[in-house]
Parts: sequence; structure tokens; C-alpha cells
Amino acid sequence: MSRPLAGPQTLLRSINGRAILETLASDGPQTRTDLMGATGLSRTAVTQVLRMLESAGAVAPDGVDRSSRGPAAGKVGLHPHLGFAAAVHVDHRAAHVVLVDATGAVRAEAHGDFPRKDDNETRVAHIAALIDRCNATVAGPLHLALIGVPGIVTADGSIRNDQGPDGGAFRSALTDRLGCPVRIENDVNLAALAELTAGAGAELSSFSLLLLDEGLGAGTVIDGALHRGFSGVAGEVMYLPQTPLPVGAPVVNDQVVADLALINGRDQNAPLEEHLDAAAAGDEAAMQMALELGKRLALVAGSIGLVLDPEAFILSGQAAHPVLVDVIHKVAEEYSARLPLRFVVSSFGPEAPLVGAVGEAASALRATLFARVLTTPEKPGR
Repeated sequence: MSRPLAGPQTLLRSINGRAILETLASDGPQTRTDLMGATGLSRTAVTQVLRMLESAGAVAPDGVDRSSRGPAAGKVGLHPHLGFAAAVHVDHRAAHVVLVDATGAVRAEAHGDFPRKDDNETRVAHIAALIDRCNATVAGPLHLALIGVPGIVTADGSIRNDQGPDGGAFRSALTDRLGCPVRIENDVNLAALAELTAGAGAELSSFSLLLLDEGLGAGTVIDGALHRGFSGVAGEVMYLPQTPLPVGAPVVNDQVVADLALINGRDQNAPLEEHLDAAAAGDEAAMQMALELGKRLALVAGSIGLVLDPEAFILSGQAAHPVLVDVIHKVAEEYSARLPLRFVVSSFGPEAPLVGAVGEAASALRATLFARVLTTPEKPGR
């Protein structure tokens, strides 16, 4: 007769502890009865685990439940001073910082343009100052930071952008300045993760997100997982060859917009959104610009479709402007008999990279905190 499976009590408490911590993180403060229903644990097991978690400083009393009959039941929630993670979106002009707790709730926020002096040291100091400003308004330590940046990001956190590879200098400098682990991620990949978890991509098995801002980038999800590529290059679609553009010429970026404005007799210094708004208002020259840009974006999608065949394309950033969406649909319709392409609009617009950074930072924070709590020995006498 085989013996039943068994394991050490410490392992069992760790598994049960994680189940309770995850429930409190996702659903907020709970009564013991709530936790029993959510985890399937007995009342005795819930009580024992909560005692362990309270001893480790992970949970604390958090109000009472007066909605049920009988005596009010006490609730327990994650300890408010467990600490935070910083989610940061960096573009070429500014940094946007959000502090989140383990539940994913935003606890502080700051935004600021970069100083005119644009070098690595200045950017690190600027981002760190914004994080310090946020951290001064909350009680609890900063455990990690997740930074979304434009450019190619390798597995070790190195960045390759218009200035070339940085060899991990940005990540190392920010880690030293903040005194906590720092993770670097491509901003378009973060936008794709935002759509995957809570946006237009949540019901899609695969999709490519096309984000148009100062340039064009793609974030691709295949079978529910983000595809970064071997060296982080996946999604750098701005230089996909297109006739009659010369090989190596950008499909669309700020300079292309300025060139198209010059050709069509419009202000070269005006931002793309201004041209698109003018097209929506009936300006013929602006509409000619929109037609050219929409055609280029549709052809980029077609190139991706021939290789990856995603279920849909999500248009984000300026690509989600109604004028461009309409043009892209019309161009795609011309090719639908040979290559059907489906387009949907982003759920988050320009904020998609920051939304993705917040979600990833909160997830990483939970993993860090819960691992630390569940490997901390109980205090004697409890």
C-alpha cells in the first residue's frame, strides 16, 4: 500500500500564506470567513496563517464587516507599511512616476520635463528626484523600480537607442541612486502588456500593438505571452522596407511628419496631432498627410501579418486618432481579399506604457514582498 503524499509544515504554511496574501492583494481586506471561501482553507488553517503573517508584519486589522447578520466580523488586510514600487514612463521629453503598493493602488504620482541638458547623469538625477518626491508623501520603503523607455532593451537591462548602446549604464546608475533593484523595459512592450491584462487585447490570443508617438514601435503578444525576441529587437518596425522609401529610411517619425508637412504646405513645426485634428476639420492638405501616414501604417501591419499572422492589430498613441484609424481601415480593406487584417483601438491611448509599467511593477512588488514574508521565521513566543 502506497503512503499518502505529505510535506513539511513550513512548506504547507508557505503555500497557504501565499494564497491568503494573493487574495488580500487582489480583493482587498477580508474577514476570516471570506478568506476561507476564497482559498478553500479551514478556519483553523486561516487563523494559523494569519497569525504567522501578522507576526511577520505582512497583515494588520483593517476595519469590520457590518454587512452580515450577527456580530460585526473583523477584517484583515495587507499591512499599509509593507512598501512600494515605482513605475516610470520615460520619453524623450519627460518622466512620469507613479508609486504603487502591492494591491496595485496608486499611492503617489509626479511628472516633470527633463532639463535642457540631456545626458545620462541628468536623466538619472531627474527621475530619482521625482521618485523621492513621491516617496516623501507615503510611509514605507521603496523596494524596486520599473522603468519604461523608448529603444531596444536587452535581457540584462542595457538600452540601445539613437545614441547607441549604453552598456547598462542607465540601469546601474539608477540602481545606485535609488538603492533598490531597477528593471528596464521597452515602453511599447509595456503598452502591449497593459492591453493584454486589462485592455483591448484581453480577449485576444495574439495581437500586435502599433504605437505611434515620436516614432513607430510594435509590441507583439503570441499565445498570451509577450514576444521580446532573442536580443530585444522584436517590434522595431519603424525601418521596415516600404516602396518607394529607400532601405533604412523611417516609415514614420517626427522628421517624416515634418517632411510631409513641408510637401503639403503646412507648418513643419506643428505636432502630428495638430495635423490630424486639422484633417478631421476638413483641411485638404492635412488630409493628404493623414492618407500617406495611414497607408504606411497599414503596410507595416501587412508585413507583420505575413510573418506572425496575429488575430488583430491594436492602434495606440497617435495611431488611435480617429482620422488615422479611418484611413488605416480603408487601406486594409483594399488588401482584404489577399491579406485580411483586423484593427482595434487601444483601451488606454497615450497612457498605455505607464499603465503597463504600473501593472508590471505591482506584480513584481508582490513577488518580492511575498517571497520575503514567507521566508521570514516566525518570532518566538507567537
